[in-house]
Amino acid sequence: MRIIWTLVKVIVGLAIAIPLALIVLSTAVGIFGALIGLAFFALRIAVLVLLGVLGFKLVGRLFRSTPAPRPALPAPAPVDPHYEAAMRELEQELGERPR
Repeated sequence: MRIIWTLVKVIVGLAIAIPLALIVLSTAVGIFGALIGLAFFALRIAVLVLLGVLGFKLVGRLFRSTPAPRPALPAPAPVDPHYEAAMRELEQELGERPR
């Protein structure tokens, strides 16, 4: 009798577990499919944006005028005389500075 009762419990457990497993599996496959669909949608949007940016750059290069020449840079500022005097004073006190 124990064997029959154990088999009945196993059969009832499987009768409950198998449909639930199918429902969980179908839900997981549906979610996975939705994620794959979103990934392809994001890829399509990324390609469209890339094409738009490249097209914008191409149009900009085709219709851009030649840039005006830049003026020459001004000469660098003269060396601070106080700094030079301080460095000479330090060299006198400490000796020749290493280079």
